[in-house]
This record gives sequence, structure tokens and C-alpha cells, in this order.
Amino acid sequence: MLTVATAAVLLPVSSAAATPRAGGVDQATAETFIRTADAVLSQRTAALLDSRSGRIAPLPRKQVRLSAGLSRSEDAGVATLRARKKRLAALGEAYTAGDTRVTVDGARVTGRRATVQVTESTTLTYKKIRGDEPATTGFKARHELDFAAVPGGKWELTRITPKDDGPGAINAPTLRAAAVADDGNTTPSAPPASTARPLRPAPRKQMTGGYDYAAMAAYTEKYWRNYNPEYRKFNAAGGDCTNFLSQALKAGGWKAEGGSASDYRKWWYDADYQSDSWVGANEWSWYALNSKRVTSLANVYQMDIGDVMQMDFDGDGSKDHSMMTTYRSSYGVPYLTYHSTNTYRKSVASIIASYPDAVFYAYRT
Repeated sequence: MLTVATAAVLLPVSSAAATPRAGGVDQATAETFIRTADAVLSQRTAALLDSRSGRIAPLPRKQVRLSAGLSRSEDAGVATLRARKKRLAALGEAYTAGDTRVTVDGARVTGRRATVQVTESTTLTYKKIRGDEPATTGFKARHELDFAAVPGGKWELTRITPKDDGPGAINAPTLRAAAVADDGNTTPSAPPASTARPLRPAPRKQMTGGYDYAAMAAYTEKYWRNYNPEYRKFNAAGGDCTNFLSQALKAGGWKAEGGSASDYRKWWYDADYQSDSWVGANEWSWYALNSKRVTSLANVYQMDIGDVMQMDFDGDGSKDHSMMTTYRSSYGVPYLTYHSTNTYRKSVASIIASYPDAVFYAYRT
């Protein structure tokens, strides 16, 4: 499904059939671009569904085509997604329906080329395999599309580039994530957690901090899509995941500890700045372990509501991404919600299936 955000489209200048001049695009051209994005992204989503009835939007072939290279890439990507669907099925997860909505955030034409910024909002319905899976999982992902004007009054889509940090969306054919370099500091070290499914769920062992885990989860699920305006965003500065995690922990009762911003033993946020441990994945881990506010879990499937998982994408020992558990099924699967890419109730099984070579860390808060 598509939505055109007309306020975000720049000044009208041309139709798809005309040679564009530098500047924005008119409504008809914007709709052509967005229908193209909708067609490609909905096809990706449909490849994950446990049926053949997933919605695939039609490509507006009279106005646009895919380049030969991108067409091959998307075909290969859909095959990759179908393989991912099989891995998910082996882990006990499937989706019965998908809804992909695309909004154009901005479009600019330079000569015979156009660059279009879009936001994809996708919701997947969990198949009730064991019975108490969440109703849905969802995400918001930003993409940049490159078009070229070709003879015959058409546009050709030549490239789609993801624009978010952190784990890619579940329907992203090629999953890449920015890794944080290990700075070599000697600091509290979290042991990697196993991703093997335990025979039976591990009960939560409550800590004595008096934290409100339900409040942590409620905050995370309230602001996963629409950010809390009371906090700064860090999407353009390495990702917003740990900033968002820190907000949720504060909502659940974690108290600030003031001091030098670079001291990993401190954790705080104010109107002007914040500690490195508030926004940095490694620094947060060092602070949390040193302060005894968390303990490490041996297995990611032991996580309960309010617990934290971090990922090291490339296995270099440096943590790259932070997430919070906001739902846990009775059969022992945690579901995580996070920023960058903004994601709601994604299962641990789904994350493992998407990043089988990553290193995972699990923390009881």
C-alpha cells in the first residue's frame, strides 16, 4: 500500500514523460516513484509469507522499469528471502500476512537522474504455531532510490540503498550492519550468550533493584515508531539504539549517576549532553556490568521482559547494537523492540536466522 506525503515532495517541475530539470518533482512523478518502491518492497515482504497469497503491488510499467542489474539483484534477493523463510520455519516461526506501506519523504531531480527518499512501514502477522506468539511484528525502514530517465518517456530504477544503522529489516535481501571498531580498552567484559534453543524456558530471577520491567517494555513499545520528543536522536551519529534503550531503562527506574561523560562508570542524560554510556553500545555494557545493574545470561532464550540483548555483527569483540525484550512467549521465545532499524517485537529466532554468524550478548536487568 502506498501513501504520498505531498508536503515532503519538493516544488513541482516536471512529469515522468518530460526531460526533468534540477529541483523537485510534481505529484504524478512522485506517485510513479512511490508505486515503484511499493512494488519492489511488497514483493520482498511476500517472499516471507507462509502462503502464496501475499500482496504484491504491480510495477507501473508504462512509466518505469527496473534496470537489468537491479532486476537480477531483486530476483536473487527474493530467493534469499525464501531461504530465510525456511530457516525461520525450522526455528518455529512463520508469517501468515504482510502489509507494506511506503511513503515518499523527498525527491530531487538533477539532469536526467532522480534521487528519492522513502520510508517503508511493514507489519507481519505471526502464524500461531504454538499459540501465544504476539499478534504482529513490524518495522520502519528508510531507503534511497536512484532513477534514471530513459528514452520513451520512462524512468529506470537503478538502485535501492538502505539508510538505517543496526540490524536490517527482516525483508531486506542482503543484511549489512555498521560495525563499531573495538577500541581496545580494558573494561568489564560480557561473555557471549548461546543461541541454542534450551529444552525448557528458564524462569526469570528477579534482581533486587526494584525496577519496573513492564514500564520499560511499555515505554519501548510506545516510542519504537514515533520518537519521544523529549530526547535527542542519534540516527545520524552511529544509530539511536542504545539511546533508546537507556530511555526505557530510565522509565523503568534506573537512576542517573553523574560525572564525566567519558567515564564508563557514569550514566546520565541532560538538556545539553549525555554520558557515553547512555548512547554507546560498548560503554553501556561496561557501565551496566560495573554498576551491578545487570548480570550476563548464558543463553539468549533466557531473556525476559526488560532484559537486553546486544549484537556484535562481525565478531571483532565490539558490540554494535542494543535491543530490549518487550514480550516473551510461554514456550520461551523473547521478542525484541528497538531503534535503528525501528522494529517492533522481532523474535530472537528471526534475528538469529538473519545473522547466523553474529555474536550475541544477553543481560538480565
